Formats: sequence, C-alpha cells, structure tokens
Amino acid sequence: MGTSVQSWEGNIGSAPEFKEFPNGNKEPRRLLRLNVYFDNSVPDGNGGYEDKGGFWANVEWWHKDAESYSRLFQKGMRVTVSGRAVMDRWENNEGEFEALKIQASRVGMLPHRITAVTLSASQGANGQQGNRPQPQLPLNADQDAYPDPDEPL
Repeated sequence: MGTSVQSWEGNIGSAPEFKEFPNGNKEPRRLLRLNVYFDNSVPDGNGGYEDKGGFWANVEWWHKDAESYSRLFQKGMRVTVSGRAVMDRWENNEGEFEALKIQASRVGMLPHRITAVTLSASQGANGQQGNRPQPQLPLNADQDAYPDPDEPL
C-alpha cells in the first residue's frame, strides 16, 4: 500500500453508490463508490480456480460521469480497478475505525457474465447526434492499403 498506481480485478459486492457534492460556483464534484471483493484466484490443478486470500475494499472514483456510471455498474459485475490503495480512517460515536480504500483513477467493466451491450449515439462537435465519419487512409495511386499477399513486392 503505497502511493504508486496499481491494478486489481474483482467483483462488485453491492449496488453502486452515487454522491454529488457542491463545489462553489463550479460544476459539482461527483463520486461513484463501489464495494469490491478483489480475489486472488489460483489454478487448483483440476481445471478450476481456488481463492487464496482476496480482500474487500471500498473503491472511490471521482468522475464527472459518476452518476451515469452508477446506473451501468451492477452487483456481481467483474471489474478492473487502477488506482492507489490507502487506509481510510474515521471516528464516530461508536469508536475509531479504519479500512482499506482504493482511490480509483480508472474502473473498467470486464465481459464476464455480460450478455448484451448497447451504445448510445455519438455526438459531433456541434452536439448533434449522428454517425461520425470513419477516418480514411491516404492511398498512393500505385499502392493498396492492404497489398495482395500473393503478389511479389
């Protein structure tokens, strides 16, 4: 647990939590909080895997799109998280507490158990929805983008 960025894989253990905080006259700060079990799966020799000491950690991801991400991520979903592991310490009327927390710089969904994906329409520079033109590779008059493998160079 240091200050360097690391990556972990695990499963979300509960429904994602979204919070928004005032930020003066600026856009509010948005937080996505996930509770993730980061496993340490090792092959068991019988074609399966055995967990050898994983850990639970709260993941906090400050992101402008945290609200929409809170609707995408779901309990049980497999994720990869990059960020810093820190000890979170707090005190309340029941005493002092500490727990491992991941300050995420990135959170990605992994395809395990996902059965469908729907993409929203892209938006152009002027904010209108539509299909963006695909970039075209410049070609020389004498050369194809993908030469015929049977033709000598």
